[in-house]
Amino acid sequence: MFKKLSSQTEFVALMAALMSVTALSIDALLPALDIIGEAIQTTKQADNQLLVTMIFLGLGIGPLLFGPLSDALGRKSSVYMGFAVFVAASFVCIYAQSLEVMILGRILQGVGLSAPRTICIAIIRDLYEGDYMARIMSFVTVVFLLIPIVAPAMGQFILNHYNWQGIFYVQIGISIVVALWFWWRQTETLPVKKRIPFSIHRIYNGFKETIRYKTTMGYTLISGFVVGSFLVYLSASQEIFQNQYGLETEFPYIFAGLAVAIGIAILLNATFVVRFGMEKMVTTSLLGFFSVSILYLVIFSSVEQPNIYILLAFFALQFFCIGFLFGNLRALAMQPVGHIAGIAAAITGLISTLMAVPISTFIGRFVVQGTLPLFVGFSVCSAISLCILWYVKRTR
Repeated sequence: MFKKLSSQTEFVALMAALMSVTALSIDALLPALDIIGEAIQTTKQADNQLLVTMIFLGLGIGPLLFGPLSDALGRKSSVYMGFAVFVAASFVCIYAQSLEVMILGRILQGVGLSAPRTICIAIIRDLYEGDYMARIMSFVTVVFLLIPIVAPAMGQFILNHYNWQGIFYVQIGISIVVALWFWWRQTETLPVKKRIPFSIHRIYNGFKETIRYKTTMGYTLISGFVVGSFLVYLSASQEIFQNQYGLETEFPYIFAGLAVAIGIAILLNATFVVRFGMEKMVTTSLLGFFSVSILYLVIFSSVEQPNIYILLAFFALQFFCIGFLFGNLRALAMQPVGHIAGIAAAITGLISTLMAVPISTFIGRFVVQGTLPLFVGFSVCSAISLCILWYVKRTR
């Protein structure tokens, strides 16, 4: 017998916890990439970045299964299945002895985590819509961003006192605690009368219906470019700060500080989005993202590496702009498709992720030579996003 959530505050915290297991599985591993690379005998430094990017591939594929399942069986049972897959995949990673097996484990981890990550959004869409959905998403993401602030430091602590496998054991323990909390306190948000039987035909029809909405597809494509460019930083941050700048001890604190810049933007967005609307927030933030990228290229195009404090200032400005984009882009994409929230969340998540992974993998191969390719990627992705935004507004 479960107990109903007693307040919106606990609802926000629980939704953030569902999403946070994903962030923990990514960010806590960052300080250990080189050590894991030695254990599984990677031959290239860039191969270690695959331990980060490949989990996103699973996060993109998984919703195609768990999205329709959540529409057919209800939100809660699908979340439980996802956590079960994640726990099993974590043991694959713990006992991996080669890059191929580790990549398989990371992809499966992503598939499992796609359930709480995607269904969390569907649950919010079941209960809220419009600018108020974006407001709730902003609060959820603010709480969620506490994990990137502390996860690298937690990973470093485990490395110092145990080994890299311990990071996966901690992830397993936290996922079980979150699953139990979800079981005990969250009611089912999809009534039986609104459920849709699972079928491949329905996935196909849902895909056709979703891509018919130009607004949904436009904001999904923008999300793919934004997430892809940010994923380059995420996967290459250990290479940049620990190897290129020699800041191994300071890395967890630098990562946490830059995560704060995103958190501040998302917290402000919770207020600004109701006053100005999602579209204006997205337009302004994309222009800022593009402008900061171009400014960096103009100033440092002929400089091998800028001073670390200057680099951090540019990163902070970039991520402050990105912080206004994450929740708003997803809410705008989901706005026309609330009647098929589960499958639509799955399809939009798949499209944006299948864009983000190759973008980040391609650009990440060049970041080993310095940070300039990262900002080239930022500028190109933001420029294309602005063009898509202009087209969406024009055709509507």
